[in-house]
Amino acid sequence: MPESDLPLSNIRVIDLTRARSGPTSIRQLGDFGAQIIKVETPGEEDPEGDRYGFDFQNLHPNKRSITLNLKNKDALDVLYKLVKQSDVIVENYRPDVKHRLGIDYETLSEINPRIVYGSISGFGQTGPYRDRPGLDQIAQGLSGFMSVTGLKDTGPVRAGIAIADLSAGVMLAYGIVVALLERERSGKGQWVHTSLLQANIRMMDFQATRWLMAGEIPPPSENFHPYHVPAGSFQAKDGMLNIQASNDTLFGRLCRAIGAPELAVDPRFKRPGERQKRRDELTAELEKHLAAKGKQEWVEILNAAGVPSGPILNVKESFENEQVKTLPMVQPIQHPKVGEINILGFGVNLERTPARMRFATPDLGEHTHEVLKELGYDGEQIKAMEKQGAI
Repeated sequence: MPESDLPLSNIRVIDLTRARSGPTSIRQLGDFGAQIIKVETPGEEDPEGDRYGFDFQNLHPNKRSITLNLKNKDALDVLYKLVKQSDVIVENYRPDVKHRLGIDYETLSEINPRIVYGSISGFGQTGPYRDRPGLDQIAQGLSGFMSVTGLKDTGPVRAGIAIADLSAGVMLAYGIVVALLERERSGKGQWVHTSLLQANIRMMDFQATRWLMAGEIPPPSENFHPYHVPAGSFQAKDGMLNIQASNDTLFGRLCRAIGAPELAVDPRFKRPGERQKRRDELTAELEKHLAAKGKQEWVEILNAAGVPSGPILNVKESFENEQVKTLPMVQPIQHPKVGEINILGFGVNLERTPARMRFATPDLGEHTHEVLKELGYDGEQIKAMEKQGAI
């Protein structure tokens, strides 16, 4: 498929982001063909660490890199020229910083009223925490997320991934695409913004709504569903497996499959409400029978009986799993310095115009001269800008 056929190939994006949340947003756009120009600071160490390491390479494919010292007037003029020709600009500076640099929405929308300006902050663009530095784990704690995660004796536990960063990035990308669609009707751009805190509260979903509607403060749910029973991780002979069989039909199938049909009609467990009250008691009864066989054998038996069940895998085992292998989750790409590497694939499939890995993460400023020439700068002007530290 030619590059021009990708869904977002007509969209030019200026990437002013760093760390994880902003680049996550950008990658959703770049994977589907958007023309990304990543603006970096000359000589700056990569904030994600080793530029050729797994993290940086996974965050920044499908884009070109230029260097601009935005504290320099000539460099800022370059950015303004890019803004005139672009559709989207994305940043995750603290709110006060972008105003100080002159790259805030009000300034850039004067240059290009059609610009869709995407922002991610730690806590929001207003409010008492607006100028605080915001990082993933801080947002996990503030959103209530950590309070519902963990085992009885551990206290609050962070997620094993940067869930606030990632959810903010994906939500911002969605908001940007919505704003681009709306622009087709109105002809006007707009400011689209979220925060690690806002996105992570949204990810709390029914746990947050328990409080909003029912006045319940959810406790840590351990490895079990907060109120569907049985649904969680259970001990077999040689390890743990996941089982979800909370409605009456599935619970009956589970009991028969493990050789304990009497549990399905036991007055203690017959109805969902009774099972919920006696979760620990029911878990002990189920695990007595699950101890007779290994976890993988139970996964096969239960799925054959129509009971949702699955193994608990580490990352290596997950990528070796027969079902995972059918998904486009491993994307090989050729890097001119590192060679062929595998990075993470796409989270959604478009059958006619699928996402595509076009090129690897660029070197710092690899395309500065190329982009400046596209903007009309000649060789002498570029040399002069290099000499004064603008690029």
